[in-house]
Amino acid sequence: MTEISQKPTQEPPLLPPPAEDASSSAQPKSKIWLFVLVVVVVIAGLVVATIYLLQPASPTNKIRDVFIIFMALESIVIGVALVILMVQLAILINLLQNEIKPILNSTNETVNTLRGTVTFLGDNLAEPVIKLNQYMAGFKKLLDLLRPGGK
Repeated sequence: MTEISQKPTQEPPLLPPPAEDASSSAQPKSKIWLFVLVVVVVIAGLVVATIYLLQPASPTNKIRDVFIIFMALESIVIGVALVILMVQLAILINLLQNEIKPILNSTNETVNTLRGTVTFLGDNLAEPVIKLNQYMAGFKKLLDLLRPGGK
């Protein structure tokens, strides 16, 4: 006869070590700060360029050109925002069609099964018990009426 040796199973720790948690949350924060820094530098550059080009001796066509450039940059930013919005909308539609809809269908099937089970139990278990209780109560009342000296 062979013996099967069992190795003791090690339970995983309930909480992750704090070093991993701090490093994983620090990386997205640093990326956000880097992005904010780049945006601030670009805006500062635009302000400096505007101040330089809008000197009192500047002709009107330079001012017009600066505003045209600002409008072009604004339309680029709006275009990028619309593209991001469309991508997020496509992801949401995909989520609804491929993940939420099957869950709802499964839940609907479960509810229909439960409805059938409850109907079956009500017709075949609860209803006969209730009728039996009715007959027993009627029989007890009949015995109380026929028994002399009883309440």
